[in-house]
Amino acid sequence: MTTTSPQVSAVSRVLSVPPAAPAEAAAYFASRLAFHTDVSDVHAALEAGEPGFVVVDSRSTPAWDQGHVPGAVHLPTALIPEQAADLLDPAVPVVVYCWGPGCDGATRAALALARLGYRVKEMLGGIEYWIREGFEVETWEGRERRPADPLTAPVGDGADCGC
Repeated sequence: MTTTSPQVSAVSRVLSVPPAAPAEAAAYFASRLAFHTDVSDVHAALEAGEPGFVVVDSRSTPAWDQGHVPGAVHLPTALIPEQAADLLDPAVPVVVYCWGPGCDGATRAALALARLGYRVKEMLGGIEYWIREGFEVETWEGRERRPADPLTAPVGDGADCGC
């Protein structure tokens, strides 16, 4: 005698919660882009010369001294309430970064700036991905550039991820 077990539809964890409807997905992804940007887009805008925003490094002074985005304003998160008005123009959008994806420092800094009335985006990846993508950093000794990490950035002359 053979028994058959009822067929169980195997739903992957990916689809155990179905994807959102297209209109909902479009609204969500548009809102994400209103709050975040990435290091490649920030770098491209800075290289173009007139990005229309100011970059803020929200890390401590020792971290800033290790290397920061050239031209960034140093404004540690704890000092935002008392120093933002002296360092930033409220009419100019701010792009803020901290260490990297494992750090909420940029999120806290963005929140503090938004509460003060600044339009702000968080640079995803922080200084970690800025460096890993091979972009130049500035230190007290001058500027330096490390080779791009092929696990995080396209390598080679004119390399572009195409996104």
